Amino acid sequence: MRAISLLSTILTLFIIFGLAFFFLAWRPEIKPRNPSENARFDDALIAKGASLAAVGNCIACHTVPGKEAFSGGLKLPTPFGNIYSTNITPDDETGIGRWGEAAFQRAMREGVDREGNHLYPAFPYEHFTRVTDEDNKALYAFLMTRTPIKATAPENELPFLLQVRPILAGWKLLFFTKGAFAPDLQKSGEWNRGAYLAEGLGHCGACHTPRNALGAEDRSRHLGGGEAEGWQAYAINAESPSPIPWDKESLAFYLRHGYHAFHGVSRGPMAEVTGNLGALPDSDTNAIAVYVASIMGEPAPERVQKAEQLKKQFVPDQDGMLTASIDENRASADLVAHPGAAIYGAACATCHESGRAAPFGGLNFNLSTAVNAANPQNIVNVVLFGLPPADGQTSAVMPGFAGALNDRQVADLLDFMRRRFTRRDAWLDLQQLVSRTRSGEYFVAVRPSEGIERAPANVGAKEAK
Repeated sequence: MRAISLLSTILTLFIIFGLAFFFLAWRPEIKPRNPSENARFDDALIAKGASLAAVGNCIACHTVPGKEAFSGGLKLPTPFGNIYSTNITPDDETGIGRWGEAAFQRAMREGVDREGNHLYPAFPYEHFTRVTDEDNKALYAFLMTRTPIKATAPENELPFLLQVRPILAGWKLLFFTKGAFAPDLQKSGEWNRGAYLAEGLGHCGACHTPRNALGAEDRSRHLGGGEAEGWQAYAINAESPSPIPWDKESLAFYLRHGYHAFHGVSRGPMAEVTGNLGALPDSDTNAIAVYVASIMGEPAPERVQKAEQLKKQFVPDQDGMLTASIDENRASADLVAHPGAAIYGAACATCHESGRAAPFGGLNFNLSTAVNAANPQNIVNVVLFGLPPADGQTSAVMPGFAGALNDRQVADLLDFMRRRFTRRDAWLDLQQLVSRTRSGEYFVAVRPSEGIERAPANVGAKEAK
């Protein structure tokens, strides 16, 4: 009898917890919009939505390179498997053509689609929940006036358990805080505008914040560095590894133009971010810069002193060129015989010690964040794959050396650069990292250094303008 009673209790608790989880996870379907209901939107609202879509970099995740803008199907690798982005054109069958505004608002606010399915946090609703109803209305107007494209994304490649969408309700319970952006009344209007854009639609933390074992952002290390599509998203807080600290002016210039003389060009996924942000009003890019600079804080006096000494070696001449002194460009005696020295001299020095002005001249590696970073992944990516040209516009380019250098030679080159241009500890297991990257075992998305590549004809899809 005791066994039966215990079993009955366990079964009752199981049913109670099951019902509780069901009510926690369940979301109702929102009635589909009638295809005959041709919504009309004010031109000014659509234009505002286009600007907001640029802040959110929507085209990057929702477009496969070379295919129609916003038609989905892009593979997004995660530690748990591959997720494919959805079609967000107003196609009635495969896109969001039958989504009313209420369904769109719910997806942005709660991470739930029109049918009531929980969305994977690869769609960064942790950030989008902060967007105002008014801005969501403008985004909806913009997307619903794009060209409808019939395209169905591949099925997600995830373990069976993670394909059970209600489980995401438990993840949200642990890590998702729903709610609109709350301004800090102790800060300026410009700071709050920047915070709203960066922490909301801009979702900077989605790439620049490390994640825990369950894929949620580690809030204790906000903007402390993360990973995106095989690239390291550098820390943009006080832990930034940049040899010359960023400030409001350099951040604003970089976000506007995609490069800065003391920091180099944007590359990888960041190239598309700056490609989009370059279309925003100066007031918005300046506001983001103000906010991020405040997160970075004032650098330590010792770091400022080193940066000022470094800057003096690179005072631009009348043509804007930054040329280091002969002494700074000469390898020390103990490095002359390093196996990477000859490779550097033949493959890198001509461009990277030319003094040619940014963005078309190679950054002197004394200024390189990639060479100073704890993780060498970004410099591995650039050496192997280079910076391909952007179609239809002038852009910074660099040849890839995957076909000219073997794994050992690339590792020797990078070890030489680390030793010559920094005073930081040597990188470990470089040859293995190069091998995994070259083979594709470690996935890397290769993008032009400037512009919006994931769009028809590669740059600046007309739909995105």
